[in-house]
Amino acid sequence: MNHTESSLFEGRASAHHIALPGAPLLVARAANGFVMCGFLDIRSADKFQCAAAVVRGVKDVDELLVKTVTDVSASAAALGVTVGMTGRQALEKFL
Repeated sequence: MNHTESSLFEGRASAHHIALPGAPLLVARAANGFVMCGFLDIRSADKFQCAAAVVRGVKDVDELLVKTVTDVSASAAALGVTVGMTGRQALEKFL
């Protein structure tokens, strides 16, 4: 398994790319929440009261940030994250 971590927003957020068979696992994390690929389940984020947004159909961190959010947890919605914004815009709300 290959894991790559990178810094975003001048170190205020980090992105993780984990190579798995079939599709990568992608997560960009900030202090108050995270943007994740469709590999992960928004229901789990709600269960644990995490602020999370889902961006589907992405193969790398760049796509995670430029494609649009398809699902948000209740905690993310409370921070102003909405379906249709980009992953980058959602991550900015989590800073």
